[in-house]
Amino acid sequence: MSEKQKKATAYWKENVKYLFILLSIWFLVSFGAGILFKDALDSIKIGGFKLGFWFAQQGSIYVFVVLIFVYVRLMNKLDKKYNYNE
Repeated sequence: MSEKQKKATAYWKENVKYLFILLSIWFLVSFGAGILFKDALDSIKIGGFKLGFWFAQQGSIYVFVVLIFVYVRLMNKLDKKYNYNE
């Protein structure tokens, strides 16, 4: 295996690790907070709305948008680390 292939394989493994972590966070927030833990979160209110309802309706969307920006930042660092930046 050439050095270029080893670098590409390491890059891809790190990229998949980031994707798995970020998608797991999104799953926990959207499915966990919005559905599974809704009853426990409903004891807390934000702006007059129960927290479980808030996560189900818009909280998971906000978290998804934040995760997009986190992913972009992580990928920019990863590109620089493996010299794939332009």
